[in-house]
Amino acid sequence: MSSLAEEKLRAREQWSQDPCGAEYVRDHDLGTRDFFDNVERHRYTEYAAWMPRLMGFDKFRDARLLEIGCGMGTDLLQFARGGAHCTGIDITPRSIEITRHRFRLYDADGTFMLSDGEHLPFRNESFDVVYSNGVLHHTPDTAGAIREVHRVLRPGGTAKVMLYHRNSLNYWIEIVLRRGVLGAEFLRGRSAEEIMSRVIEFSEHEARPLVKVYSRKEARELFGLFKAVTVDVEQLTRAELRFLSPLVSESMFERLRKRIGWNVIVTAVK
Repeated sequence: MSSLAEEKLRAREQWSQDPCGAEYVRDHDLGTRDFFDNVERHRYTEYAAWMPRLMGFDKFRDARLLEIGCGMGTDLLQFARGGAHCTGIDITPRSIEITRHRFRLYDADGTFMLSDGEHLPFRNESFDVVYSNGVLHHTPDTAGAIREVHRVLRPGGTAKVMLYHRNSLNYWIEIVLRRGVLGAEFLRGRSAEEIMSRVIEFSEHEARPLVKVYSRKEARELFGLFKAVTVDVEQLTRAELRFLSPLVSESMFERLRKRIGWNVIVTAVK
């Protein structure tokens, strides 16, 4: 088995055991309306209230939209509600099952298939929009996956991709300082990437998926094939500021969120 295959199998095991977002809803059974409603509420009001605006869930009516790594279908369902014609792919069979069930539960239309983001099973120029949130930093060949995004987009089409941010508070304080230096993980010979593999994604097992981070510049360079590229930074909570939070005004918090947040969001036009 090649190392590339091993990395993808670890990712599949991770999200087969712990569907992304499910850890925040413990009071309802997975697959029920109450469960999915609470996943949405947490994601778009408590965790990342900026997402509907920046991702533009309601901006792609009648567009052919592909999501790479659809997970439980949370974001994909928002695009469908906004009028997009949605296709979702994922490397994890359980994710496809959950997303298909979720769309049926909410009487929404979509196409779902098991597939690898590095080798998309679609013809050139098949989609108006390609969306991927928190997925392509887990695949071994991220640059190759983005070339595939470019290939399947029509001219003038839009890619929206979220990657983890290297120059974030979370990376430098939680990963490098707290765990790497103070926790002596670096002394044990573990790299920052290995530490992230152990702690970033919620896990009750030992799958340890690949995790990478990118600066704004690195993210922009990944999309060098595209005509126009915009890079935004988001995702910071007051809890991450710890004891400093009471000292930080709302306006300052807004500025910090857009500079040292955990997510780099790339919007690129082919």
